[in-house]
Amino acid sequence: MKFAVDLHIHSALSPCADKDMTPNNIVNMAVLKGLDAIAVTDHNSAANLQAISICAQRNGLVFIPGMEVETTEEIHIVCLMPDLESMSRFSAAVRQAMPRIENRPDIFGRQLIMDENDNVVCEEPMMLLTACRMTADDVTALARELNGVAVPAHVDRPSYSIISNLGFVPEEFGIKFLEISRDCDAALFRSMHPELESYQLVRSSDAHYLGDILERESMLELDELSPEAIIRRLANGQG
Repeated sequence: MKFAVDLHIHSALSPCADKDMTPNNIVNMAVLKGLDAIAVTDHNSAANLQAISICAQRNGLVFIPGMEVETTEEIHIVCLMPDLESMSRFSAAVRQAMPRIENRPDIFGRQLIMDENDNVVCEEPMMLLTACRMTADDVTALARELNGVAVPAHVDRPSYSIISNLGFVPEEFGIKFLEISRDCDAALFRSMHPELESYQLVRSSDAHYLGDILERESMLELDELSPEAIIRRLANGQG
C-alpha cells in the first residue's frame, strides 16, 4: 500500500524554525493535511521528540524519531530511528561531537524545548546551527548500527547537500534513497544527474513553518504502516 509521509519537519527547537512549530501544532497540521506518518528532524538535537511522540500517539499519527545532522563536511543528513531509545543513543553521540558554542538567540533564533502541552520547558543554550565533528561516513554508519537509516537531505540544493559538497554519493555509505526539496522538479533533477539513476527519491518539506508541511504528495510503498517499515523501505530500497 502507498502511504503519505513527510520525513523532514523542524520544531521550534531549530532556531531557524517558527515559534509556532510546537508539538501539538505540528501533529495537528499533519493530521489536517492527511498525512499517515511524519518525522521531526531538528538540527543536531532530539530534545523535542518525546513530546511530539506523545502528541502523535494521541492523534493516531505514525511518528518516526529523527534528526538533521550537519556533518564535518557541512552536509545535511536526515537520520531516522525506529524508536526513542535508539534516537537517544544516536543523539548522545552527536551531542558529544558538537562544538561547545553558545547560541545567540538575537542572531540565530531561540531554541525552544517543549513538553507535550506546548509549554516551553527550557531553551537549548548550545548553538545547534553548526557542523558537528562527525563525518558523513560516521553518521551513516552509526544510523545503520542503531537500526536506523540516513538519507542525504535536499540533494537538489546548491549548499549543505551531499551533491553540492562532495559531488557524488560514496557507494560505501549504502544509501538507497536521496531526499529532494518540496519544490524540486524530480524529472529535471534526474535529467541533470544521470549518475544518480540508481537512487530512489523521496520528497520532504523541510518545513520551518506550519503551512509548509506536505499534503498527500510524497508517497511510500510499504508492507505496513510503522516506523520500522518506513526505515526498512528507505534503508533497503524495498518494503
